[in-house]
Amino acid sequence: MRARLVKTILVLLFLSLFGILEASTISCRNEEGEDVDWFIFYKVPKGQDKEGGETGLEYLYLDSTIRRWRQSEQLMNTNRSVLGRTLQQLYEAYGSKTNNTAYLVYNDGVPKSMNYSRKYGHTKGLLLWNRIQGFWLIHSIPGFPPIPEEGYDYPSSGRRNGQSGICITFKYNQYEAIDSQLLVCNPNIYSCSIPAIFHQELVHMPHLCARSSSAKIPGRHLTTLQSAQGQNFLHFAKSDSFLDDIFAAWMAQQLKTHLLTETWQRKKQELPSNCSLPYHVYNIKAIKLSRQSHFSSSQDHAKWCISQRGTKNRWTCIGDLNRSPYQASRSGGFICTQNRYIYQAFQRLVFYYEDCDWAL
Repeated sequence: MRARLVKTILVLLFLSLFGILEASTISCRNEEGEDVDWFIFYKVPKGQDKEGGETGLEYLYLDSTIRRWRQSEQLMNTNRSVLGRTLQQLYEAYGSKTNNTAYLVYNDGVPKSMNYSRKYGHTKGLLLWNRIQGFWLIHSIPGFPPIPEEGYDYPSSGRRNGQSGICITFKYNQYEAIDSQLLVCNPNIYSCSIPAIFHQELVHMPHLCARSSSAKIPGRHLTTLQSAQGQNFLHFAKSDSFLDDIFAAWMAQQLKTHLLTETWQRKKQELPSNCSLPYHVYNIKAIKLSRQSHFSSSQDHAKWCISQRGTKNRWTCIGDLNRSPYQASRSGGFICTQNRYIYQAFQRLVFYYEDCDWAL
């Protein structure tokens, strides 16, 4: 009788502990609210044709459980969107006021402000984690997201142009490497909470949060990160002392591949395609959504690149910086993967790109 009672108590304790761990799991989430290892979104620009019906809130979606872009049935400004579902965990953590969850929100374009400080990196993102795991969302949307106490919303300024982003779920043992990458990127943090239980392993984030960092920042740093389900990623981080185009001077040469780059092509603020180094960098000039629909890079605030078709190394990178002479002196980074479904999805978006002969 006693043995049965002890066994019952142990089972109940195990189930209770399992329930606590399950409840505390932080992850990227799909539109159904289910955990995924990673997801990517591509918000399309607001339609220039009034009859087209595009509101600037529609987006394409890809995650670790599917193989091709999917047109979302949700709009980006609803809490049922992939960003709304994922960020709900931030609002829950903020509301609970617990000391076992940390978050860090950054953007060079702070919400409700028109000031863009060059003191910080040209970076936009959000991290939320506990001592089990968390996620890192990297995106291109100025003024997003609002501070946690205001809940979810999508800025009206983010509708006009295309936007992109990637969310990756990481076990806690990856956050020490992320901590070092953030130091190099020097993000403009406008909301954060990092309880003392994290300070021993994560030495830079608390100082970045308090805007008191005095650590020596390397010119650039490359690290390998592994998602919660074992997908490998490379993260490139450059500081403002690395005075060059991150694509041509570093990424293409490091990855040993010609790159097709899609970044915001503002007039008189773009760099031409570059074929002066062993591995070339070409500017994508237009994106196709379908055979009948495409848009110009001048309408696209997204920031990504892929290996040129036919090359051996098939890389896809998503991140922070534009190909612009003004951003050669800005800090920021890109996270890269050789996942073939991600590569194929982005390769299908390329309508045409600028060759070096054309650039001349």
